[in-house]
Amino acid sequence: MKNSALWSHEAGTPAGARTTAEADDGIRLDGEAPLDDGDFGFQPESDLADPSAGEMALEERASLRRVAGLSTELADITEVEYRRLRLERVVLVGVWTEGDAAHAETSLAELARLAETAGSEVLDGLVQRRPRPDPATYVGSGKVKELRDVVISTGADTVICDGELSAGQLRQLEDKLKVKVIDRTALILDIFAQHASSKEGKAQVELAQLQYFLPRLRGWGEAMSRQAGGRAGGATGGVGTRGPGETKLETDRRLIHKRISKLRKELKAMSTVRSTKRGRREAQHVPGVAIAGYTNAGKSSLLNALTGAGVLVEDALFATLDPTTRRAETPDGRPHTLTDTVGFVRHLPHQLVEAFRSTLEEVTAADLLVHVVDGSEPQPHEQVSAVRTVVSDIAAEHGAPVPEELLVVNKVDQVDPTRIAELRQLLPGAVFVSSHSGEGIANLRELIAERLPRPDVLIDALVPYTRGELVARVHAEGELVAEEHTADGTRLRAKVRSDLAGALRPFVGAG
Repeated sequence: MKNSALWSHEAGTPAGARTTAEADDGIRLDGEAPLDDGDFGFQPESDLADPSAGEMALEERASLRRVAGLSTELADITEVEYRRLRLERVVLVGVWTEGDAAHAETSLAELARLAETAGSEVLDGLVQRRPRPDPATYVGSGKVKELRDVVISTGADTVICDGELSAGQLRQLEDKLKVKVIDRTALILDIFAQHASSKEGKAQVELAQLQYFLPRLRGWGEAMSRQAGGRAGGATGGVGTRGPGETKLETDRRLIHKRISKLRKELKAMSTVRSTKRGRREAQHVPGVAIAGYTNAGKSSLLNALTGAGVLVEDALFATLDPTTRRAETPDGRPHTLTDTVGFVRHLPHQLVEAFRSTLEEVTAADLLVHVVDGSEPQPHEQVSAVRTVVSDIAAEHGAPVPEELLVVNKVDQVDPTRIAELRQLLPGAVFVSSHSGEGIANLRELIAERLPRPDVLIDALVPYTRGELVARVHAEGELVAEEHTADGTRLRAKVRSDLAGALRPFVGAG
């Protein structure tokens, strides 16, 4: 059935679409320069408080919008499928297989926000209730005809399906609709391609795109012609053209396989660098906090509020993709790291999960997972479920336990008190904050400090004055219970980690 309540030709966007100033995924890889003492491998907060970097990135993003008027009609297509997408005026179509009508509308509304993030104008949307997508055309034959009428009446040049289509479904729909057809996965990959800024991010996106498009390579008519084979080659081509030849699709597949192999080697080397930096922090026993959550939940805004990092903030899905690690301190002075991660989304393409493996490892390697939820969303529990599913899958893939979770409901300044009361019942144990106004941020810092692992070995040692570096480590890494300066040295009673306890063992019980 056509979802007339949700879509409007005049508005061009779903009714009730958010216009929040909060944003998500404002994360970028800055090289993570080490501290002055070279111990941790991340930049101090004081060096990154200037928000000009994020503002400059936002200005650059705005200057790179798509150019209107580039047609994507099939008559103009002369290259294979993995060319750069050009989306302009789009119609959305989805298949409602489970859940209620509100669930189907939410999914299609999210697809509309994805399309707008990619630079498209959403004209209309259709939803069909079916037990499963049609294996040939995704939607039924009757709905295909209705969809063709909508495309003609609105002047759309692209149809976006709310699901992953097979090569056969793509071909059949384009044959019947006579316009470009893409699916949800290709749309998300296109957004990632627009927003990737670092070398690692660009390589990850390119790998995901090639893995997606490889089984979907196809072409049209003369564009695929290559060497003539057999008698035809001997008759017209002369020397050098005889034989079966290599088709253009075969050539493309061979080149793509070669490129995929090269990208995987490059990403493996980059992953080693990331693991080395993480290992340096772990060697110093610096606790790590990963900020994760649904895309556009306000993770980057929260990172800025907690550390003053000044990373890119934009009201768009998947604003940026590169993780950022910043140093922070608990109210009682204990150092830890805060890592912003890639936002999640329903049905996150598995190609992206594979390509972004080294980035997503930051989630499972953390001591605490700060799970950010958009409080202004109509169905936040579904987003929470989607994020937890992805995190569980990543942890299982790496054979690691799921980190302890601290649920944080963001953007409470945009929610009325009645809705907040409902969310407290729906999400028990959650912390309610606003990264924009600062509400609840101080309480969040206290809760993070409580959840971080603490030293667990109690020592009573008399440290000579010649070993002042051990006293400094106790102050920096441990929890000091008592300190006394004597004629023979400094007597310390403190809780420390096992490695520091080992270094202090020769002085335990002395004097």
